[in-house]
Amino acid sequence: MQMPSTKTLYTYWNTIRGSRSAPDRRDIDPTRIREALANTFILELDDSDKFSFRLAGSHLCTSYCRELKGRTFSGLWHDRDNDAMETLVRAVTEDHAVALVTFQGSTALQTKTTFETILMPLRHNGSTHTRILGAMTALDEPYWLGVQPIIEQRITGLRLIWPDEVSAEESVREVASNVVNDVRFGASSPSLALPTTVHGRTARRYAHLAVIDGGRN
Repeated sequence: MQMPSTKTLYTYWNTIRGSRSAPDRRDIDPTRIREALANTFILELDDSDKFSFRLAGSHLCTSYCRELKGRTFSGLWHDRDNDAMETLVRAVTEDHAVALVTFQGSTALQTKTTFETILMPLRHNGSTHTRILGAMTALDEPYWLGVQPIIEQRITGLRLIWPDEVSAEESVREVASNVVNDVRFGASSPSLALPTTVHGRTARRYAHLAVIDGGRN
């Protein structure tokens, strides 16, 4: 995690969840995460069985030059990455993983900048299948951000952080396998994940993505 807003939200989420796999929506006190609110969002499962923005911070909306409330989360991503994001969302809502994603956002003029986003499970009415808490922040803020809207975004890397009771290595291997099998990224068949190093951490590379083993700490 590189951005203060990401670290703040994750630390708060991890604190209020306690021994649970995810905190309840009612547990969240916005005053405790003031410095991250402008980049924070909540997704909800809509009538079409897609996740859409229930709430989106002002800084986040500014990056896209539009209000995000009510817009689908999947609509932000390049077609090639839609299946990968759906797989990550399932890992968050069904397996209670935390997904940390970096992506490159592009404008109509092909100016680009890198973002970091985090997705965390959130309970609502006893279920973790209908709400996701997250944050999305640009790693740097070029002069054009907020003037030229981000219209396309491509995943450049991801990390999955799993609940304490789940073996990180087993879970990463299983979900990464699902990403390969379900998404395939245009390949005719999944290939063996080869070890690599990303930011000094051991990772397994699948197509253009790197899955990094992680844990609560």
